[in-house]
Amino acid sequence: MEWEPVYRVATLGFLIGVLFGAIAHKTNFCTMGAVSDWVNIGSKDRFRAWLLAIGIAILGAQLLHARGVIDLGQAMYLAPNFGWLGHIVGGLLFGIGMTLASGCGQRTLVRVGGGNLKSLVVMLLLGLTAYMTMRGLLALVRVNVTEVTYISLTDMGIGNQGIGTIIATITGIDNTAVLNSIVTILLGGGLVAFSFAARSFRRSFDNILAGVVIGLIVPAGWYVTGVIGFDDFEPVRFESYTFVGPIGESLMYLLTFTGSTINFGVAAVFGVIAGSFIYAIATRKFVIETFTDKNDMLRHIVGAMAMGFGGVLALGCTIGQGITGMSTLALGSLLTLMSIVFGSALTMKVEYHQLDDKSFFEALKRSLAEMRLMPRVRPSE
Repeated sequence: MEWEPVYRVATLGFLIGVLFGAIAHKTNFCTMGAVSDWVNIGSKDRFRAWLLAIGIAILGAQLLHARGVIDLGQAMYLAPNFGWLGHIVGGLLFGIGMTLASGCGQRTLVRVGGGNLKSLVVMLLLGLTAYMTMRGLLALVRVNVTEVTYISLTDMGIGNQGIGTIIATITGIDNTAVLNSIVTILLGGGLVAFSFAARSFRRSFDNILAGVVIGLIVPAGWYVTGVIGFDDFEPVRFESYTFVGPIGESLMYLLTFTGSTINFGVAAVFGVIAGSFIYAIATRKFVIETFTDKNDMLRHIVGAMAMGFGGVLALGCTIGQGITGMSTLALGSLLTLMSIVFGSALTMKVEYHQLDDKSFFEALKRSLAEMRLMPRVRPSE
């Protein structure tokens, strides 16, 4: 008897997620860590690994789309309602949260698989907050504050928020497909070329492995849900890898198992944890880690809630928007990506200045000055 599409998709989502978790654990793939390396020690190698993953995801997903294998126009990231406020505020909150919680949603799952109990607490609170923002109390904020600011691109004569589509409309060029191909080559190919431009990166096997494998996993996810999961009578949601909303859905799945049906996102969450756990056990790197003190716990709690709330507002995380969303060439994904990086970098700088017993506002002022967003602070100040 043939499996229903939802179970085929969930099985493949889990198995690819296992690969994701194992590779992310082995290579220490972490967006927060990548930003930290860049801000604190000037190393961009791990950041280049993330950019490589984005570039490969763009090239892979757009190739499948151009050949008619999948239709990225069905992806939520390209919706004609442009939620600019959610992308900016949600991205900033997510960037701040992942810094406080020692990693984004993906990294949290990997650390859970490796025995980190701090990340287990983060995962539970992130998932709870995300679900509350999607369907619970916090949804009131999302609906009445951010969603009312949506810009209808359709009213402006723009079909969706794809960068190629927007350029085609502004310039009056009819051939959107050609423009989309040009954007794909320039952005996707440019990110790959930029990543390999550094000799230190070319000598880093783990960073190259992480960028290539995780970059390929995203179009694989699109293929699984868009092709293998295609069914006229039992349609499966067209999606690829993202972790904020699915972590919340995973908690609800565990709580309502007998009345729930697994989906791609839930299976992916369990797969990443399993892959990380398998790798940690196989390499004897499984270590139980707990909070060092009360402040450490409070920091992670605040970070988890900021990620859960911000990730839903922004429609994704460092993977969901930063790689999966970017693979669709959506303007909102680019805006979220920039906001996440800025929020994370600013938080790191503020915390650095607070080590010198600076007040929060003084540390913030100095950080913004260093980022050239306000006049520099005089040494005497």
